Amino acid sequence: MPALSPSDPVRVAVIGGGLMGREVASVLGRWFALESPPVRAALTAVCDLEAERRDWFRRVPTVRHFFSDHRELLARPDIDVVYVAVPHHLHESVYLDVLRAGKDLFAEKPFGIDLAAARRIRAEAAERQRFARVSSEFPFLPGAQRAMAIAQSDGLGRILEARCAFLHSGDLDPAKPANWKRQARTCGDAGVMNDLGLHVLHLPLRLGWRLRSLHAHLQTIYPTRPDGHGGSAACDTWDNATVHALAEIAGQSAPLTLEMKRLAPGETNTWIFELLGTDGGVRYSTKEPKTLWRFHRDREQWWERTDLGFATPFKTITGEIFDPGFPDVLMQMWAAYLAERAGQLGGNFGCATPDEAVAQHEIWAAALESHRRQRIVSLPA
Repeated sequence: MPALSPSDPVRVAVIGGGLMGREVASVLGRWFALESPPVRAALTAVCDLEAERRDWFRRVPTVRHFFSDHRELLARPDIDVVYVAVPHHLHESVYLDVLRAGKDLFAEKPFGIDLAAARRIRAEAAERQRFARVSSEFPFLPGAQRAMAIAQSDGLGRILEARCAFLHSGDLDPAKPANWKRQARTCGDAGVMNDLGLHVLHLPLRLGWRLRSLHAHLQTIYPTRPDGHGGSAACDTWDNATVHALAEIAGQSAPLTLEMKRLAPGETNTWIFELLGTDGGVRYSTKEPKTLWRFHRDREQWWERTDLGFATPFKTITGEIFDPGFPDVLMQMWAAYLAERAGQLGGNFGCATPDEAVAQHEIWAAALESHRRQRIVSLPA
């Protein structure tokens, strides 16, 4: 039952009614806040194994269908797009089910538990000609967009170095119970790189940076944690990852540092992008979400600080003097997804693609090999 006309809303379903599924409900519930939305959209169905999570969505007026089996949801003809937020080991099976049901897919990172799974998902989407993209919100912040524009400019001179990072401190407490992200069978061998890596690589990949070689240092800080039932559970995934790479950036060879850390004291989902050259540079971090730093060199050298407002690609009712937050950039990401799906993205920044998701898995596979062999690993050209 396809939408009857361009004015009909895109009918969205959520598989996985946890934190991000509820955030999607919030975004679509505020869709009217977009001044000129690329399409209309509504959340109409939800699937989760837990009744309590499904029941939360009963407060959403547009949700009419509730399922515990995602295959029953996918059998409905009145669903156009499916957003899936499930543990990594379920990505491949659920994503393939979505695509084979003739639905378009908005996938959560890392797009499969490993490189082989990501390649199979990408191939299925291409074969069935379904529109598929991968969630990565932080590059939609105004500061990240400005940083990207500066990185694309010609005023940086010789590239000296770059650093991209995503840091949080949520696992510093050893008494925090283990969950699925702490075990390789559900999170994947890449651990924190699977969990946070696309946040770090989305902009570098979109900018066309090519990693030529890398050396990785991976850490498991707490090998066991409480299991939440009075016992303990093994934690065999990587908690922190630092990857030192040689990359081709704007046609030049330069060092690139990638950091993904769950144990970074003092950090709370801090996203960082830095690029430094001999004539100019840029730094942006969500630790200072309204501040953009730009380096200049003339007869003297200086860092210029700019206060940013609410300047987003898809205009909303919010005035530009205000500050954006996570719900705002999530809305921008969804607007980009639905605009591109409708062929209306124009020159705006788009969501992470299956090719980019596979590329990040290729880098994490090389990082695992580097750490295992304790040597520099080359990546294919």
